[in-house]
Amino acid sequence: MGALGDVGTTIEVAPNLGMKVLLMTTPASFVGGTDSLTIDLTKYGCTKVHAIFASSQTTTGTTVVAATAQVTSISSGVALIETSATGTNIYGIVIYAY
Repeated sequence: MGALGDVGTTIEVAPNLGMKVLLMTTPASFVGGTDSLTIDLTKYGCTKVHAIFASSQTTTGTTVVAATAQVTSISSGVALIETSATGTNIYGIVIYAY
């Protein structure tokens, strides 16, 4: 599995709701089922993940299919995320963290 680390972009949505909603977008070269990525939750004042959802998108942003994403570990506030095998695409990942 290719560990890409902290790649793509992350946007925080609705920061004052008691739980953070983080929207991640991977680079177009991300390979689902092969590559993994990390996010430093402490940058957003969080250390735990409540839920995670993902979709696989074309390079133009059209959603192709729902994808499975899972947080396989959290160490010192850094979450390791792996996805299902849905090919080389842009992945949109929504994380509910606290």
